[in-house]
Amino acid sequence: MLNRFTITQPRRLCEFVQPFLDACAILTSMAIVRWVVNGQIDDASLALGLVAVVVFQLVSQLTGLQHRGQGGSPNEEIATIATTWMLALMVLAVIEFATRSGAYFSRANVLGWALMVPAMIGLGRMCLRIVLFGMLRRGIGMRRVAIAGMNPLGHQTARNIAEEPALGLNLVGFFDDRTDDRDTTSETQLSNSVRCGDLRDLVSESRSGKIDTVLIAIPMRAEARIRKLLDELSDTTVSVYIVPDFFVFELLHARWINVGGLPAVSVFENPLFGVDGVAKRIADILLATSALVLLGFPMLVIAFLVKLTSPGPVFFRQRRYGLDGREIRVWKFRSMRTCDDGAVVKQATKGDSRITPLGAILRKTSLDELPQLFNVLDGSMSLVGPRPHASAHNEQYRSQIRGYMLRHKVKPGITGLAQVNGCRGETETIDKMEARVRWDHQYIRSWSMWLDIKILFRTLAVAWRQPEAH
Repeated sequence: MLNRFTITQPRRLCEFVQPFLDACAILTSMAIVRWVVNGQIDDASLALGLVAVVVFQLVSQLTGLQHRGQGGSPNEEIATIATTWMLALMVLAVIEFATRSGAYFSRANVLGWALMVPAMIGLGRMCLRIVLFGMLRRGIGMRRVAIAGMNPLGHQTARNIAEEPALGLNLVGFFDDRTDDRDTTSETQLSNSVRCGDLRDLVSESRSGKIDTVLIAIPMRAEARIRKLLDELSDTTVSVYIVPDFFVFELLHARWINVGGLPAVSVFENPLFGVDGVAKRIADILLATSALVLLGFPMLVIAFLVKLTSPGPVFFRQRRYGLDGREIRVWKFRSMRTCDDGAVVKQATKGDSRITPLGAILRKTSLDELPQLFNVLDGSMSLVGPRPHASAHNEQYRSQIRGYMLRHKVKPGITGLAQVNGCRGETETIDKMEARVRWDHQYIRSWSMWLDIKILFRTLAVAWRQPEAH
């Protein structure tokens, strides 16, 4: 019988310090602005500051700001801070409207506070980075780590350690029973590490206290070697981790779960579980509603022109695959003289005679996609996600492209990562469709609210100048 156990996630000091520093930045900014403008700090200011702290911490969970730790690019962190604060201000505006508390704060108070907070949060986080990296440079908190297994997985582990100095890991080197001539020279050069001995030497170094942590990167198929090494390391005090060779599979948003106490890792999974899914849905509703308010009149003009310039309906509803491959009806302004939706659907090509003169303009500027905002509101689509293809094309490509149907693990979108990276328009070759699918898989693997925001902004530029659409 298998023993019951659970997997716990290590928590770093910065996970506790950063929220405290963020809260101090929000409250300090409020105090400074209130003192400069009004000459005093009253109870209303303190109350708003505390509410803002709570809202910011909740929103930062949705945007991933509190999960960034000290890794990643500083520019990306600054952008995430600004995004998180803007969303928090929107929530605070709703609270202010509901409680009618806006009378207590002048425009100078609100504007100064809104501009000062992200600067103060960024400054606090930068100082924390400097302090932590200074500690690591002095060896405080550094752990000496050795990798068991000089193979592609081991080299990838070494590169990850080198690229994340905030992990506080000082790589001693590789240990492996295999001879050097069995290793890949190019991989060795990429990881910039050396072989320090065999597994017996690793055990000896661990017993002597020269190593703090061992990362076992031996392939899982070598179970006997791993068990023997674990038995020998159990006679030491080193920390031991197994790096599973899951990269041999094409993981789609991998995550750990517990099944009755037993760990399992997902291979194919929807990234939008729980809070993330709710956050994306709320953002879709708010942004789609706002877009319809702003674009309502232009859409009426387009509808009138479609009806005026060619016979047929204003809208074209086509069967496509949605979340989990369920069939949906996607709305578009009609841009062709025909409304193909059968078992065979011919893709639009450059100079296609079926496209109306107005339709050519609509397709070129992507204005024919605007009615899909109604799909977003009814929940069958999202603003950002893999573009839905006609059902007939799905049936065609699912047998030709490996992993094609995995793009339906999330809701289809009006725009997507593939579209802002040049994969728009006709896919007359299998290579073009494969490229689109690769971008769709990449979107699912790396989804975040910040990625959605970047795609939306890039779409505004791409939709008006990209020549591939027709």
